[in-house]
Amino acid sequence: MRVEHQIRTFEQIFNSYDGAVPLHRFLFIYFKRNKQMGSSDRRWASRYIYSFFRLGKALLKEDRSQRLAIADFLCNQSPSLVIEAYLPTLKDKVGLSVAEKIKLVQSAYPAFKLTDVFSFHEALSTDIEKQEFFESFFTQPDLFIRAAHGQQDKIADVLEQEGIVAEKIGAHTLAVPNGTKLDKVLTPEQLYQVQDLSSQQTGEFFQPQQWDKWWDCCAASGGKSLLLYDLEPKVELLVSDVRENSLNNLDERFRAAGLKKYQKKVLDLLQNNDQDLHHYEFDGIILDAPCSGSGTWGRTPEMLYYFEQHRISYFSRLQRTIATNVVKYLKADKPLIYITCSVFKEENEDVIAYLLENLPLKLEKMELIKGYHYKADTMFVARLKKS
Repeated sequence: MRVEHQIRTFEQIFNSYDGAVPLHRFLFIYFKRNKQMGSSDRRWASRYIYSFFRLGKALLKEDRSQRLAIADFLCNQSPSLVIEAYLPTLKDKVGLSVAEKIKLVQSAYPAFKLTDVFSFHEALSTDIEKQEFFESFFTQPDLFIRAAHGQQDKIADVLEQEGIVAEKIGAHTLAVPNGTKLDKVLTPEQLYQVQDLSSQQTGEFFQPQQWDKWWDCCAASGGKSLLLYDLEPKVELLVSDVRENSLNNLDERFRAAGLKKYQKKVLDLLQNNDQDLHHYEFDGIILDAPCSGSGTWGRTPEMLYYFEQHRISYFSRLQRTIATNVVKYLKADKPLIYITCSVFKEENEDVIAYLLENLPLKLEKMELIKGYHYKADTMFVARLKKS
């Protein structure tokens, strides 16, 4: 039977994967090595494995194929052979809302608990609305575009001509279904960045001025720097990261966006960098800190299954150390923008409490940006000033 073939393929993928690399990267390599798999096989295998991980640690005592069927039922609006085979009484309900389907599963499986989907719930920031947050894991987040000034309508028109439904959010943002191949539809001349909605909203905390000197100290691929540049093109910018390959990727993005004047340095912010930075003083520092990434697990649901709770404290220590090491290069009365894509209190509010107690900083404002309301990531941002 075809359903047995699908389950066998799912089992092979699950047993081959250990969470050491992102699931999307693993699948790319796996499919490349198994070229006998047709496009339909790859599509169903991807749907099943992603749905399975969205169930987190819920119903671990159930048979794995049964858990797969429950996960696939909760995560999708279209039927599958697995649902038909293992949940025949629910197969006609697959088009219901997530909340309605959760109630059906809870009725059929009394051991099902949403707290087992996100088993680290006791570590959450206090502002998280747990029910909505847990339910959000059964819905694939959207892909968000930040359009350059005056480009939103033009980009929306191009997408519409290609049959892609784009939702306009504010004056600069578009939301499209995840998996949309934007590079096949849009050209660099249309001036856009792929950037999550919540990540875009952190820019409201920057407030740069002309000719300010800013440092994006954990720049990665430069998304926050490009946001800063859009807010104030005349800012003087230093970008740094511990990974040289990230800075090389950043060069390409900056060039496409028209950002030509900037400095970059490969720096390990856990070390003393006075030799490289002794003469620098900044009007603003963006610390988009290394973190658990728990606010983005809607995109990487494998982390619900493989993440180890002790790593929260590891990241918190890392964040405190980096912040301590960069603040000395900040001018008095100038802002440190602390950002994580985490939902854990220990990485967010607790880090801010530590910085206020141990560094010459005062808090202006902080916010947990609840992306789970908008099929987006959840992020934390704080604006602190050096006193």
